[in-house]
Amino acid sequence: MADRSDRAGSSRRPMVLVLHGPNLNLLGEREPDVYGDLSLAEINRRIAARAEALGLGVRSVQSNLEGELVTEIQQARTWAAAVVINPAGYSHTSVAIRDAVAAVPIPVVEVHLSNPLAREDFRHADLVGAAARGVVSGFGWRGYVLALQAVADFLSDGEAPGSSGIGGRSAEIGPA
Repeated sequence: MADRSDRAGSSRRPMVLVLHGPNLNLLGEREPDVYGDLSLAEINRRIAARAEALGLGVRSVQSNLEGELVTEIQQARTWAAAVVINPAGYSHTSVAIRDAVAAVPIPVVEVHLSNPLAREDFRHADLVGAAARGVVSGFGWRGYVLALQAVADFLSDGEAPGSSGIGGRSAEIGPA
């Protein structure tokens, strides 16, 4: 079952689903030299604080299960203005998550704590990012904050909710 951290902002605040994929529940313990020493709970607190400052509501969910992540993305289309997702290892393997991202009519921004392009070759393929509106990688926990800022900008600029990376409209923010 997914670990949920609901932050039901004011009904006037656009809501953002923040999805954390497999093994991110171990943040702070797992490879701190790669992923940092902050726990997922601390990262979620920082996400919530930044979302509030941006006038957004946020609901954070962590799951190690691919199908639960797909279900969360599909359900978000009925209540969220956008999705920020760190699919973790599923970025490189999950056609199902990629297809769910492509199917929803709201912007999706992918986040990676590390820079996958600076890591093992198998991490260079990003199925999910290719369907996302944009990708933020290599900035640690700050990547979530950068993604929220991008979402706030999309929404304030009045961009169509269905803006996605499909068809070459994707933007990547991260170290070269």
